[in-house]
Amino acid sequence: MIGFSMILHSVLLGIALAMDAFSVSAVNGLAEPHMRKTKAAGIAGTFALFQIVMPLVGWFCVHTIAEEFAAVQPFIPWAAFLLLLYIGGKMLIDGFRRKEAEEQPTVGFWGLILQGIATSIDALSVGFTIAELSFREALYEALIIGAVTFLICIGGVKIGKVFGTKFSGKAYVIGGCILVAIGLKILFEHLGWLPF
Repeated sequence: MIGFSMILHSVLLGIALAMDAFSVSAVNGLAEPHMRKTKAAGIAGTFALFQIVMPLVGWFCVHTIAEEFAAVQPFIPWAAFLLLLYIGGKMLIDGFRRKEAEEQPTVGFWGLILQGIATSIDALSVGFTIAELSFREALYEALIIGAVTFLICIGGVKIGKVFGTKFSGKAYVIGGCILVAIGLKILFEHLGWLPF
């Protein structure tokens, strides 16, 4: 049964899960300050889609291949770290190679897909926390998480665009540093190296 407490739980979970996607959305806005609204919606929609799919994949794994999924779970933060390190490192290299006057490269389709995977990969673990729900309830929870992610990411792109206009040529370097930092945060949280 879908009740108020479940909706509230889904919204709070969505906010928590969307923080990395928010940061990466801001990086995309930072790198492309004149981004069209349709592209901003596409970026937010991509992150939202991954935040919907990943918990459902986790739910499905718990109900079918739980032991195999449990064996893979410790490597999930490492995968997110490596993806964000690759994307952020590429942004840093591209940012340093270009002159300030040159137009900065923008995130393409495959780059956005990699960002979506990297920022939602931790949501696979949510499949364990919603394993006791029916598929219908798990789907509702995932859809709410996706809707929250979409709204938060739209805000992230807008905030990034504001700062992107101010930082112009340095935006890609700043964005690359932020992505690497997010990857390190995910890894350090997994290793228990963060004091908070």
